[in-house]
Amino acid sequence: MAETKKTLRLTQVKSAIGRKPNQGRTLRALGLHGIGSSVDQVDNESVRGMIFTVKHLITVEEI
Repeated sequence: MAETKKTLRLTQVKSAIGRKPNQGRTLRALGLHGIGSSVDQVDNESVRGMIFTVKHLITVEEI
C-alpha cells in the first residue's frame, strides 16, 4: 500500500514587519506573501523546522 504524505495548510496571520530578518525570509521560503495568504506544504522535518521559526506569525492546520 502506498504511503500517503501528510499535508499542512499554513496561513499567515501576523506581519513580518519589525521582526528579525530571518523570520521574513522564512515566511517567503514557505510561500507566504502577506497576511491572509495560505499555502499547502508537505509535512516533513525541514518544513517543521521552518514552522517553528515563525510559529507566532502563522496558523497550521493538518489536512
